[in-house]
Amino acid sequence: MTGGPSREGEGLRLLLLAVLLFGSVWPLSMHALNDATPVWFATARAGLAALALILLLLPLGRLRLPGRGDLGAVVMVGTFQLAGFFLLAHLALPLVGAARTAILSNVTLIWLVPLSMLVLGEKVSPRRWAAAGVALAGVLIMTGPWAFDWAAPGVLVGHALLLGSALSWSIAIIALRRFPPRAPMVELLPWSFLLAALLLALAAIWREPAGGIGAGSWLHAAFIGLVAAPIGTWAVVESGRRLPAVTASVGFLLVPVLGLALAHLWLQEPLGWDLVAGGLLIVASVVMAARA
Repeated sequence: MTGGPSREGEGLRLLLLAVLLFGSVWPLSMHALNDATPVWFATARAGLAALALILLLLPLGRLRLPGRGDLGAVVMVGTFQLAGFFLLAHLALPLVGAARTAILSNVTLIWLVPLSMLVLGEKVSPRRWAAAGVALAGVLIMTGPWAFDWAAPGVLVGHALLLGSALSWSIAIIALRRFPPRAPMVELLPWSFLLAALLLALAAIWREPAGGIGAGSWLHAAFIGLVAAPIGTWAVVESGRRLPAVTASVGFLLVPVLGLALAHLWLQEPLGWDLVAGGLLIVASVVMAARA
């Protein structure tokens, strides 16, 4: 057990870094979609992230092809955590709106807790069960399903896509915890992002043949692709390897809380009692999970 507390402390710091970076992504993406189509914008994010990591690792002498033992990690992250998550979340965005996309796409807690118990045999303490319950209560209040017209076209499909995006991300987290890579994850991420960009480009050609990215969205894509995506994804992957599944998934719920706050301050989106109450419950659940 030596090094356990310090390992979790490092994981919490990495999780905080990821929250700060990814909290800005959805308001920026929502603004960028005024001049871009969703899947092409996701493709640009992945491609620019791959470019940023290649330019970072090349002069350091750390850009190398993944070994055979690391190919599984590259495929799982590239396919599920990046391509699958980006594709499903961006397709849901025009159907259910940015606020619900920011919340539900990040609720890996729904899938991660049962998967960690079934696949990893991870035990969940009563305090962490309580934290998970408080977090899900906060999500329920923030999404307000009782106020939605579920018969409207695309609503059920949009919510199913968001739950699928959270499941896709959860699969990658569980896989990396079950089969951790040998090489540092930062050296594998360029190849994961390249794989994701290829898969997303194929999806964009099929889904949005007349779509693309306008000049007004490239600055947003540059920040997300060159800064937030590579650094934030590395922080998420490493924190997920260091923290218990409940702590990691509950803590990551701070991303939509920060995203909604930025959307209110920058985009003047309304901030009702449900968003405030749900956000406070999520913050409380993060404190509970960390202290557990």
